[in-house]
Amino acid sequence: MSRTPFYALIVAAGLALPGTPAAAQTVQIALGDTVSVETLAIVIALERAKERGVDYKLTSFAKEDLAIQAVISGQAQIGAATPYAIMQKTKAPIKNLVQLTRLVFFPVVDKSYASWKDLNGQPMTYHARGSGTEAIGNILAKRNGITFGQRNYIAGSENRIVALMNGQIKATILDLANTNILMQKAGDRFHALPGLDNPASDEILFARADWIAGNSDKLDVIVEEFVRLWAEMGRDPGIIEQERVKRGLLKDLPKEVVAETNNFYARGIKAGLFNPKAGGIDAAKADFEFYVEAGQLQGPAEALKVEDFWHLAPYDKASKKHGS
Repeated sequence: MSRTPFYALIVAAGLALPGTPAAAQTVQIALGDTVSVETLAIVIALERAKERGVDYKLTSFAKEDLAIQAVISGQAQIGAATPYAIMQKTKAPIKNLVQLTRLVFFPVVDKSYASWKDLNGQPMTYHARGSGTEAIGNILAKRNGITFGQRNYIAGSENRIVALMNGQIKATILDLANTNILMQKAGDRFHALPGLDNPASDEILFARADWIAGNSDKLDVIVEEFVRLWAEMGRDPGIIEQERVKRGLLKDLPKEVVAETNNFYARGIKAGLFNPKAGGIDAAKADFEFYVEAGQLQGPAEALKVEDFWHLAPYDKASKKHGS
């Protein structure tokens, strides 16, 4: 699912080719998003790992599929995206490590729709065909016993806000940041209906199985820094802004954008966008239930094995040390 960054800051222009000395020493990481306020925590965790001797190079991709393909093809060793469907369909040699963000999206509708029943037979607008927003819509419709009418597609939550404000659409699904923006601008016209209680993973840190097998020391450090930071964030979301200032990150972005860092992470923790536990077996099982129900994994969910999709040994070790 595509989230809309405040502004984009590309960290690296390209990936080193596999087999070169630089690639052997530097961990190549493919991010299925752009580096912004929303993905700042990922960079901070990697910078902390770098301080402990794990050098890395981060490349941003416009689409998650491209980041996943970069890892599968060997251009990168680690990725940040949601690779479940590809893992099952292609038996790709990759394993999930840490849950980065969850699918905290909000069904936002015109106030003429007071409840889910009012949406029966009505149009619904999504980010794209087959996207996470459509999966969420399908699940919520099923759980509320309704069927949507015409399906429309407008890429980008910020663009769907414009369509809502202009009266072109009346119901859609928005991410946390853009839901907040809409409510600030037009809370008298729109409201959010009840969504999912136990959101599934949106972005996951994953790695090539062969790299995992040969780089346990680096892997332990990287996973530990993510688990440690996510636990710290759960206790005090302000840690992200503190670390940003300390490390001089996002300094090329406009001040008004960077000023939203504290608010974004405070809201994200409160809304469940960031899980202080950063994953684990319970998160994996919640993912199975969601993605099977959404039609992106073949189930039944209870028949899926966690070890087929996740390598949890580094997480378990880090969680015992730093877990929330």
